[in-house]
Amino acid sequence: MSSIEQPKYRVLLSENNIELREYDPMLLAEVQVLGERKEAMSQGFKILADYIFGNNLSKGEIRGAITGEFGEKISMTAPVMQQSQGLTWKVRFFMPASYTIDILPKPNSLSISLISIPVKRFVVIRFSGFPGEGSLQLHTEQLKAYISDKRFKVDENPIFAFYNSPWTLPFLRRNEIMMEMQEW
Repeated sequence: MSSIEQPKYRVLLSENNIELREYDPMLLAEVQVLGERKEAMSQGFKILADYIFGNNLSKGEIRGAITGEFGEKISMTAPVMQQSQGLTWKVRFFMPASYTIDILPKPNSLSISLISIPVKRFVVIRFSGFPGEGSLQLHTEQLKAYISDKRFKVDENPIFAFYNSPWTLPFLRRNEIMMEMQEW
């Protein structure tokens, strides 16, 4: 996993497994999927993986449009992020830093949005193991208690971030729950 690119950030405060981080600007590919969290994650992952594996229109290339060939393959990154918005789940892939919004290949799927995110701060809790519903709920509650104690103002909807492939052993997994700071 060390060779997989991850978003750049600075740790501003660290206490046990919770950090206040300031993230550099980043690009995300996002798809919105209806359904239960686990199924939405699977469906969203497949759509976004199809995009990064070449189902896109590279800027400056018309080969795919003419021949039906796939476009540009984009390097895999971590984490895969998921956030609830009512009955909809946003599933996001972080895009490699070598791209700008102007040169990032255009998705062939109309369901994928490319989003440019400015510098942001997040309060983050990190944990290992399988990210099942119980574990996510427990760690979300721990993070919210910490936020309440510190009197931080954050957005209501947590972002779940998963860094590992499905075959990674539970004790080696890196999972995070992030809550965006409203004021800083």
